Amino acid sequence: MTTFILNGQRVDTDLSDDTPLLWVLRDGLDLTGTKFGCGMGLCGACTVHLDGEPVRSCSTPLSAAAGKKITTIEGVDAVRAGKAVQAAWQKFDVVQCGYCQSGQIMSATALLVANPKPSDEEIDAAMGGNICRCATYVRIRAAIHEASSALA
Repeated sequence: MTTFILNGQRVDTDLSDDTPLLWVLRDGLDLTGTKFGCGMGLCGACTVHLDGEPVRSCSTPLSAAAGKKITTIEGVDAVRAGKAVQAAWQKFDVVQCGYCQSGQIMSATALLVANPKPSDEEIDAAMGGNICRCATYVRIRAAIHEASSALA
């Protein structure tokens, strides 16, 4: 039995410890906001927070979550920076197809929690592992700066 805190709620699961966290969330707990992209931790669509740090849930085993706090896109609005990022995403109309956006928002939120006033270079570095096939990178960066201003 593995126990963790998911979006503020205790979860106990008897899934295998080597099950990727992504499948625990999507199939085991029916939280489908976290997306499957590449399955190798390279595209960022599956990004969640594990004790506040962004991780790729497709390549993170359930065992790594034992006793820790997990935040998904469904719970990121409980984080002040998460609310600011989501508002900025809407203001700048960042989303096109939307598939990568939960991972983008999770990475942007983690960045702003750690660094409330990031430079363009720091944004690019933090977001570098998140691929947007629609290429909304300019709007993503602008939205992160907007969220940063809203947090000031």
